[in-house]
Amino acid sequence: MTPSEPEEATLQGAAWLPHGYQLDPHSHVQGQLVYAAAGTLATVTERGTWVAPANRVTWTPPRFAHSHRLYGRTDIRLLTVPVHLCARLVDHPSVFAVSPLLREAILALTDKPERGPGAHKRLLAVIVDELADAAEQSLHLPEPSDDRLRAATALLHEDPARPATLAELGRTVGASERTLSRLFHTELSMSFHRWRTTLRIHHALGHLTDGLSVTETAVACGWSNPSSFIDAFTEVVGQTPGRYQAELRKDER
Repeated sequence: MTPSEPEEATLQGAAWLPHGYQLDPHSHVQGQLVYAAAGTLATVTERGTWVAPANRVTWTPPRFAHSHRLYGRTDIRLLTVPVHLCARLVDHPSVFAVSPLLREAILALTDKPERGPGAHKRLLAVIVDELADAAEQSLHLPEPSDDRLRAATALLHEDPARPATLAELGRTVGASERTLSRLFHTELSMSFHRWRTTLRIHHALGHLTDGLSVTETAVACGWSNPSSFIDAFTEVVGQTPGRYQAELRKDER
């Protein structure tokens, strides 16, 4: 930000938004924290997609263009982080685990009027302190720049349940299995299996929100049996798909 550019006003607040709500690409002069106290938030940037269910909070640094999509009726909480505090957090979009203290601080800051001069500023400082020490727990789906890898991942985006091996995808896009494997690691910093699992879980969140059963979701997203799906979902999301769906129903009542 140049000295002549005014900072945005510090924004914070809460709103219930419907399933499927989308916010078009935009950016902010300051940093932004978005927390879904109920429901699930997806944040999309040029570096890929981050998904945050109700046990995680999304961080977007200043000037990163991003858009949002909501899965399920979502209790969204928005906090603007002034530029002078942003350096304490990572310089890239990410998702962090929400501790009990962090959750209550976010809810208090977005729910209640300020109790006295400087109270909100002090509470925001507590939130930044918590996040500065929190581990990144990104449901991050990075997107490639290499044309061959983009062609391969596009096929999986079109059909996440596609059972193709890396060798089969390579033959379709004109690249060897070894080349694609190397590109997944060098461009996306993850294996082909990990990337496809994350893609499938992104789709699973939508299916579960739409009311499909755990078994139906497992089949629709390409798992051969529900137990494998439950294990993968629990590892990535931090709760079982049944628990995730039960909490959605509870929040809708």
